[in-house]
Amino acid sequence: MSKKTDELRRQRVTTWEKAKAFLDGNRNENGILPAELKPQYDAMEKEIVDLGHEIERQERLEEMERQMALPINTPITTRPDMSRDDGKTGVASEMYRKNFWNAMRTKKPSAEILNALQEGDLGEGGYLVPDEYERVLVQALEENNIFRTLANVIQSSSGDKKIPVVGGHGSASWIEEEGTYTESDESFNQLTLGAHKVGTLIKVSEELINDSAFDLPSYIATEFARRIGNAEEEAFVVGDGSHKPIGILHSSLGAQTGVTAAEKTLITCDEIIALYHSLPVPYRKKANWLMNDATVQFIRTLKDGNGQYLWQPSLVSGTPDTILGCPVKVSRYMPEIAAGAKTVAFGDFSYYWISDRKGRSLRRLDELFAVTGQVGFRGDQRVDGRLVLPEAIKVLKQKA
Repeated sequence: MSKKTDELRRQRVTTWEKAKAFLDGNRNENGILPAELKPQYDAMEKEIVDLGHEIERQERLEEMERQMALPINTPITTRPDMSRDDGKTGVASEMYRKNFWNAMRTKKPSAEILNALQEGDLGEGGYLVPDEYERVLVQALEENNIFRTLANVIQSSSGDKKIPVVGGHGSASWIEEEGTYTESDESFNQLTLGAHKVGTLIKVSEELINDSAFDLPSYIATEFARRIGNAEEEAFVVGDGSHKPIGILHSSLGAQTGVTAAEKTLITCDEIIALYHSLPVPYRKKANWLMNDATVQFIRTLKDGNGQYLWQPSLVSGTPDTILGCPVKVSRYMPEIAAGAKTVAFGDFSYYWISDRKGRSLRRLDELFAVTGQVGFRGDQRVDGRLVLPEAIKVLKQKA
């Protein structure tokens, strides 16, 4: 952790201590902050949130600088191989990669380029991205989609993915001397993960494409990951399964309701603690909280029976804030506190499975935006997701 990040973390903790002292010193007899003092507390709360975002940005910057400082090649320790064959074939080969980006930069690729891309031709005018670049896209997706860092991500080459799930557990019984063993078998169900298409159109000016200094692959990767990542995360949270994945908040196939709040627009400390204990003990070891920023802001004001605040800021680089000792993750797609909304999820999100269909594709569109001097790039991928064990995640639902 750099000195700057360390200082930002100390500043955030200091602001949080001031906010706690302000709350404790100004609550009325009902334990509520007077309305005329709320703007002062909101200003401190905003500073805590802004500092958190700045710490995240700084850590990403430090990681990028670390990656850029790595050697771009390795020392030659053996006799150089003068052949051009890198040992890889198909979309994994260096020849494919080179010709793929030549095709993306060129309005009318030569026959030589098109021939080299035959193995990645999808028959729709698009091409599979090179293997190495697909790994870059996946890494960028993880940075833009908090769910991918929590879920279990699997790869499939084609067809639906069948997942066996335990529907019921067997049990043991006490047996008398020379008694008979009672049969008790596991029961299994089967879930299917398919492949829903999600895509985006990215526009780039012709001048930038013709500029050899412009890093077209990095730009496309950044935009692809930002747009696709947002669409994915929304589906993984609230998706209804209609041409998209089934989200964890699905009414019948999503997480189980652990606690129903007594109020439509409030959450109490006891309800958060009850949600924690509604999750079976085996799933708590890897459990995370998931909610939106406004809900985190509300929970920051809650105390337990010992007068301790539930929310605790992180002091160590790379570690998240916690509630009751478990990490807090933020998703903009979790509902805000409102009547009937499922506002807080708590559990082991590795039981949400994401199936990536291998082979993300990219197609250059020359004529669609020609009138504005731009070139379009149509990118898409196939993905599905579903919670395979509903009891592994519990949600808090507001009063209807």
